[in-house]
This record gives sequence, structure tokens and C-alpha cells, in this order.
Amino acid sequence: MDMDMDMDMDVSTVRPLHLQRLVEHYGFPCVTQETVDDFANNGTVVLFFAGDPVRYPETNDVAVILPELATMFSGRFRTTIVAAEAEESLQARYGVTVWPTLVFLRQGANLGTISRMRDWSEYLREVALLLERKPTKISPVTEVMT
Repeated sequence: MDMDMDMDMDVSTVRPLHLQRLVEHYGFPCVTQETVDDFANNGTVVLFFAGDPVRYPETNDVAVILPELATMFSGRFRTTIVAAEAEESLQARYGVTVWPTLVFLRQGANLGTISRMRDWSEYLREVALLLERKPTKISPVTEVMT
């Protein structure tokens, strides 16, 4: 069963243009509190906690970089956007305290996070390190520190 196809693709659950583009153009699913477990417990995944792009302008930058990361690490993880209305309830569950944040999970277990905008070379290094980690319990979230 293809979990990506079962996720709610309603663009109204995500915010401004760059985030809508991730759903409409790249086909990234948008998860809610009700659907996140089905997505997160199926392989290696990245949850994109965007926050409010007006309050956190780096969100738009991460939204531009995210498809490139998915391409660079083709087949190593699936990516989803956390719906705006689900971010508050899910941020505590995944230990998100900084916006924007990418949460890396394998079979629902934590691999770590990358928060805020980074240089491309940092993304490549940090994502590669996270993908090699052994999963840990969800809390506390481990951020790659370089």
C-alpha cells in the first residue's frame, strides 16, 4: 500500500506559496495529527515543521531546499509537511522548539532534527549523518550539531 497516496493532499491545510508548491508541484503529502502515525511508521521519513513563514522567513528558504534534498538523497526518505493546524499538537511530541525544523524518523523512531536554514554543504553532511544513525525514542529530539 502506498502511504503517500493515502495522505490528505488538501492544499488548504498548508500555508503560503512555497509550502503549497511542495504539495502541488512535488506531491509532498500533508499530514495531520490523525494521519502522521501512518506516514511516520512507514520507513524513513522527514516531517517538515514550517511554522508561520511571516514570523519565520527561513521557512520559505527551507521549502525551496527540501525538494533538492529529497532528490539528492533519492529513495532514502519520504517527505511530508505537517499541516498548520497540527503543528502545535505535534511539536511537543517530536520535541520541536525552533522553526522551521526537519524531523527525521525511521519506523516512527527519532533519528534527529535539522532546524533553521543551513548552507547546502551542511545539509548534505547533516542529512547523511542522520540517515546513518540508529533510531532513538521520540523524546528528546536530537539535533545534529556541527
